[in-house]
Amino acid sequence: MKTLTAACAVLILATAAHAEAPVTQTTEGSFDDVAAAVESAIINAGLVIDGTHQVGEMLARTKADVGGTKDLFTHATTFTFCSATASRQVMEADIANLQHCPYAVFVYETPDAPGKITVGHRAYADPAMTPVTELLDGIVADALN
Repeated sequence: MKTLTAACAVLILATAAHAEAPVTQTTEGSFDDVAAAVESAIINAGLVIDGTHQVGEMLARTKADVGGTKDLFTHATTFTFCSATASRQVMEADIANLQHCPYAVFVYETPDAPGKITVGHRAYADPAMTPVTELLDGIVADALN
C-alpha cells in the first residue's frame, strides 16, 4: 500500500509539473466593463452561460477561515459554458475529453495592478482539443476588441 501511495504521489507531482499555463491577455480598464464584454462575447458566440462564479469574492470571504494571509484579487470571475459543436468534435476524437466540459473564461484584477485586467482560459496540450481552444481564443479576442 505504501508503494502504491508513493507511486500516486509521484504521478500527481509529475502531472502538476506538466500542467499547461493558461492562455491569457491583459487590457487596461474597468473590471466590470471587461467582465461584461466577456459575458457578451460568450453570448454572441451563440452559447449559454451555465455559471458565473465570483471566485474573488469567495476567496476574500473565506481568507481568515482558511489561514489566508494576503488578498489575491480585487475582482475575479469565471464564466462557464459548453458548446455542442466543439464538444462533439473533441469527444468524438477522445471520449475522455468529457472531463473538460464545461469550458471557462476567467477575468481578474489584482491589488498589485489596479486597472490591469487579465482575461484567459485553460490551455489544452492535446491537439484533439483544438476546436475548444479556437472557440475560447475567439471569445477572448471578441471581448477585448
